[in-house]
Amino acid sequence: MTKFEIIMPKLGESIIEATITRWLKQEGDILEEDDSIVEIATDKVDSEVPSPVDGVVEKLLFKEGDIVEVGKVIAIIKINGEEEDSSPVSENLSTTKTEKDTPIIERPKTQTPISEAIEDKSDRFFSPLVRNIAKKENISLKELEPVQGTGSNGRLTKEDLLAYIEKRKSGKVEPIEQQNTISAPIQAPVVQSGNDEIVEMGRVRKLIADHMVRSKQTSPHVTSFIEVDMSKVVAWREANKASFEKKYGTKITYTHIIIDAAINALKDFPYINASLDGDKIILKKSINFGMATALDDGNLIVPVLHNADMLNLSGIAKTANDLAQRARKNALKPEEISGGTFTFTNLGSFGSLTGTPIINQPQLAILAAGIIKKKVAVIESPQGDSIGIRPEMILSLSYDHRVVDGAMGGLYIKKLAEYLENFNEPNL
Repeated sequence: MTKFEIIMPKLGESIIEATITRWLKQEGDILEEDDSIVEIATDKVDSEVPSPVDGVVEKLLFKEGDIVEVGKVIAIIKINGEEEDSSPVSENLSTTKTEKDTPIIERPKTQTPISEAIEDKSDRFFSPLVRNIAKKENISLKELEPVQGTGSNGRLTKEDLLAYIEKRKSGKVEPIEQQNTISAPIQAPVVQSGNDEIVEMGRVRKLIADHMVRSKQTSPHVTSFIEVDMSKVVAWREANKASFEKKYGTKITYTHIIIDAAINALKDFPYINASLDGDKIILKKSINFGMATALDDGNLIVPVLHNADMLNLSGIAKTANDLAQRARKNALKPEEISGGTFTFTNLGSFGSLTGTPIINQPQLAILAAGIIKKKVAVIESPQGDSIGIRPEMILSLSYDHRVVDGAMGGLYIKKLAEYLENFNEPNL
């Protein structure tokens, strides 16, 4: 029989490893093509790995809970074919050929164990590669905790660690007890009473919590606010929502109109649609617009409208509605929740007037919209001022003050407000 390798797949850009959460098949189980063999999870998405072949599970190479690098062999499948050749396998995990062209698959060697120096527990994630380098340098997890990372969600990369090691060798790194860090704040003891209910955080909630804390540690946040007269937007939507749905087969909401205006404003202020890599500002050529979506379980996911600057209003509505619906069904593809350059969250859908959202790293800004609410307003005109009732909405923009200062942040939402207040016939 021939053997076939099941490989840990890459679930989106910047993903270098995934956690095996549950084996759906055990050794000796029969597999049919497209049968799911394992459930895996990253900090962005959960997924199942299907078998591309019929066969029998010969060997599972990792246990549930193990973190495995992308590209590693995680299971061996026996499939019908010629008898295996007894030739020795290669040492580089590659597929070799016998004289009969029968592939021989080497089982991967077990990962190098982590030294005792860094086996102490930590809530922060470190990849196996980083752990192995730290082991060789005799660096403990306690020492790595405060080191800022430039990877996804503030993750410590190989380059970050090597740079830290160079500083350490040159004596530029202060002793741990002298470092001024907020990575491990002193928390007041929690007092529990007999009637309290204790609820363990789920895996996704833990990841969200870690992502939020690290964002605040990475970026100095500033938030600017502006109040917007939504009269023209409300009037247009009320007059056109039925015909829009009939023509385009999807609903048009205020969210879609705000997204369209936000994209136009990003074209005017490219430094808002950017990232920071060390001391280099990366201006993104495409606008990949993240749309925070609340799930039924109380967690949050951010589907991304890729190349949103190429979409008109009907395209934004169709794409956003499709992504939101599939997000709530846990049916998004990995690439549909990665690569975002800017994020929007609609706090108004929950009745909130406004809020101060936390930046979705490694982006530089996040926009929030509050509820559209009728208010008494001063109406200015060439004939003089008057009092009237207007549908008003508060926009807030949180931004990374390392790159975006108050002037730029304020000018961005001012331009966005102008697009909404002067809303007329959109590009459908």
